[in-house]
Amino acid sequence: MSRVFVLNGVNLGTLGTRRPEVYGTLTLHDIEKLLRDEFPDLDLEFRQTDFEGEMVGFVREAAGSDGLVINPGAWTHYSYALHDALEAVDVPKVEVHLSNVHAREEWRRVSVVSPAVDAVVAGMGAQGYLAAVRYVLGSDA
Repeated sequence: MSRVFVLNGVNLGTLGTRRPEVYGTLTLHDIEKLLRDEFPDLDLEFRQTDFEGEMVGFVREAAGSDGLVINPGAWTHYSYALHDALEAVDVPKVEVHLSNVHAREEWRRVSVVSPAVDAVVAGMGAQGYLAAVRYVLGSDA
């Protein structure tokens, strides 16, 4: 059974109520259910934290797994600690953003995390998580 980590960063626990016009109305629980329904045979480690050091620990735990999907939230733009942790984990990695960060404020267009991952998905809403998991599993389905 494949094991994939899906990590969600700062403020993502407020999905569904925080700026639904930007991030949608699905909660993080809804996104987790979507993934579990789509990939019933996957050992899914689905986690969220608002603490940067805890996120770094989650990334380290993903070493030896089959892949890692991460929505870093605001850490995308300034967390070199998260960049370094991702760079040190040798598994397929995808950075996910619910909104199209490139169509938003200029500062959101810069990711210090992107150079440490294999792919980036942005602007697909919750469907981006599905695409990211498929990518790390090596599936075109």
